[in-house]
Amino acid sequence: LSQATTEPPKKKPDPVTSETVVIWGLRLWQVIGIFAIFVLAVIITLCCIFKCRIPRTKKEIEARYAQRQAAKTYADKLDTVPPLNELTEIPGGIS
Repeated sequence: LSQATTEPPKKKPDPVTSETVVIWGLRLWQVIGIFAIFVLAVIITLCCIFKCRIPRTKKEIEARYAQRQAAKTYADKLDTVPPLNELTEIPGGIS
């Protein structure tokens, strides 16, 4: 004779919802929120450290290009200027 088992059927795991406790007693939505804030803070920090600004208009792009060209020209001219002590006499200095 076969014996009939009286064990209850295996319980299915609870479905994962936003209220499911995941870690350290925090619910899923809280963990996702904390992670999202952390990622956003990292992105904002990196954008502040490295000036990654995106020009919005063609006019801004052209203005930045002109500014870079002017700075390059200025730096090149600055390299050709002799040192100050060659250009002027220092009062009381030995000639």
